[in-house]
Amino acid sequence: MRMKVLRIKDNSQLKKAVFSDVGTLTGRIADKTLERLEREGIFVFPEMVKAAEDITQEQMILQGINDTYRSGNVMGFLGCGDERLIIESRFGGVGEDYFFWYLLDRVLDFPNIVNLETDASQDSRLFQFLLFLFPHYLKTAMRKGVYKRYIRRSYNDGNVKGAVDIARHIEKNTPFIGNAAYSQREFSYDNPLMELVRHTIEFIKRKPYGKNLLIKVKDEVKLVIEATPGYEPYDRQKMVDWNKKNTVRHAYFREYLALQRLCLLILQRRKHQIGLGSRQIYGILFDGAWLWEEYVSLLIAETFYHPMNKGGKGAQRLFDGSYGLIYPDFISKDDKTRIIADAKYKPVENIGSRDYLQMLAYMFRFDAKSGYYLYPEAKEAGDLRLWMNKGSTYEKNVMPRQDVSVTKHGLKIPVNAENYEEFTFRMQAGEQEFVKEFAVGR
Repeated sequence: MRMKVLRIKDNSQLKKAVFSDVGTLTGRIADKTLERLEREGIFVFPEMVKAAEDITQEQMILQGINDTYRSGNVMGFLGCGDERLIIESRFGGVGEDYFFWYLLDRVLDFPNIVNLETDASQDSRLFQFLLFLFPHYLKTAMRKGVYKRYIRRSYNDGNVKGAVDIARHIEKNTPFIGNAAYSQREFSYDNPLMELVRHTIEFIKRKPYGKNLLIKVKDEVKLVIEATPGYEPYDRQKMVDWNKKNTVRHAYFREYLALQRLCLLILQRRKHQIGLGSRQIYGILFDGAWLWEEYVSLLIAETFYHPMNKGGKGAQRLFDGSYGLIYPDFISKDDKTRIIADAKYKPVENIGSRDYLQMLAYMFRFDAKSGYYLYPEAKEAGDLRLWMNKGSTYEKNVMPRQDVSVTKHGLKIPVNAENYEEFTFRMQAGEQEFVKEFAVGR
């Protein structure tokens, strides 16, 4: 079967005719929100759409605008039957997307797999994506502790503690020898969800790269194994069926819901494609803005705090009395010369208008004289520093202040790299130059 593959960039606008070869897939995803597509089987990272910082439930993968489709702020891979859609970063080069892979490598510690082939092996690539995400999801869920829930267990002994099962009692205890068959509800770590996680771990172990993948979460893996003494290899399908019907519902355990969904996707993979049926859509998408912000955080963590909105960490208020909840991307740790920084996953020319207003509000709140927009720079361009005006056109005395400014500070993204190794080398050089701006004691 010949695969029909279309590659596009995120945040791009193309004629609808361009999508003719992947018409069935396009019809299944166009003008549908990410929240709806998540319910239909698309896996969106981070965790769920509701957990993302910059992505919204109403955002679309493809939005129809007259005779064009506009792509959103997500990157990844989608499939339906023999059709494939690959969404690359607009900051990647022509014919490669090393930048996207570099973000995954730095933020999620993905293995060095950098080529998205345009053939049937795409399904294998997608499956590898799911496997590589498993350590992150396992670690995130296990921060809440090992998942515990009530389960019903059957016994046949002389220490009756629950409801007697008459039919089973007659079957097992005739003639009567002193035992009774009964069942009782128990609050247990060894439950179907933890068993599902255990089956996923055992499945990954058998992969050539499985041990290297799981070594990142060896402590969590040990806890899962210790919590599931009832694990039996032949119970996999039973655990899959149970978890499909009994998803995690409590909001406190939403991280376990994400892990449950991922485990089901991994264990339900079919030999030839992940989706079921020729019209089943499947795929995995990554929020580009989230990846960029987390990557920038890794670079400047030494000198900046990093509040996180949906995680509820580092909340700030504009006004007394708990009014005006805000989450600036980055607040410098130096309170003498405070800096506010904002990660922007967009070209420098698209930074303006509302971005300026938000930045100045944050600067005013924290008595900061300097603000920075941190963006990926695909062109040769230096920093652009904008000095805030004072005065009024009415009095004809407008002039730039010398003490308040915002700076557009780009990190140079290499283009035309021969291979991923060269790209990585050049990115690391660019990172060193990028963080010099915020070096302590500069």
